[in-house]
Amino acid sequence: MTETAKTAGTAGAEQTEFVRFWNEILVPKFVTYKHVLVGGLSRHSDAILPGLDVVPGMRVLDAGCGFGDTACWLAEQVGPSGEVVGIDCCDGFLDYGRREAAARGLGNIVFAEADVESHPFEGDFDMVFSRFGTMFFSNPVAALRNMRRALKPGGKLTHIVWRNRADNPWLSAARDVVLRHLPPPGEDAQTCGPGPFSMADQETVTGQMHAAGYSEIVFERVDAMVRMGDDIEDAIGFQIALGPAGEVYREAGDLALAKEAEIKADLAALLRPHVTSDGIWMGSSSWVISARNAA
Repeated sequence: MTETAKTAGTAGAEQTEFVRFWNEILVPKFVTYKHVLVGGLSRHSDAILPGLDVVPGMRVLDAGCGFGDTACWLAEQVGPSGEVVGIDCCDGFLDYGRREAAARGLGNIVFAEADVESHPFEGDFDMVFSRFGTMFFSNPVAALRNMRRALKPGGKLTHIVWRNRADNPWLSAARDVVLRHLPPPGEDAQTCGPGPFSMADQETVTGQMHAAGYSEIVFERVDAMVRMGDDIEDAIGFQIALGPAGEVYREAGDLALAKEAEIKADLAALLRPHVTSDGIWMGSSSWVISARNAA
């Protein structure tokens, strides 16, 4: 293990308001619906991961690695001569990655609790990768700049973010249903950060990345189906626990509980046309954004 990996392995994520919210509120819900958040995104991953410019011997940082499935995939690609460091601000996720790496016999990977926005990187990674993590940065320019500091000169960043709401019915449609019954969250709502659509606008994100010091910025659109649950009941549970609909439901408190039966009935009506022999599937759309460290 390199000195950088050792350093990252002993780091702890600074407990900002957003980090505390993730650890205290969201992690248990993510664990409950891991089969959606990992397995349900399999078609999305299959459409993206094989096209990444990952070769044996590379050192790769998986930023916001979550359950560690992408970090393990990256470790297999870089091989024994390479190394992957997976970091996440939620230690509750990382043990899943450690167990999967051990089960797959991957000795070239380390998982560490650290905040991507503030961790003191040393500029020795060939690539930084992040799947559906950068949308939650409270200060995207500063965070993207810090990720660039992890890269060698000319190193590559690839991050995946959701595109607009209209092209992501798997996240947006349930929120529209819930808002028929409940008020939108107020300005004082607890939050995990800007949210899943904060990097949907190509022009805005291009400006952020230029400000953070990147060059050769490229956007590639990827559309794929997402498996939202095993059945209607499972998919409804996912929607009212997480994502935009879950935020509305959580913040409504007792009012949400009082209207739970009506909300679930309307969500069931929404989901019924999307039932297949292999669970509930709806459309999704993302940007795969790549760039180089211009330093």
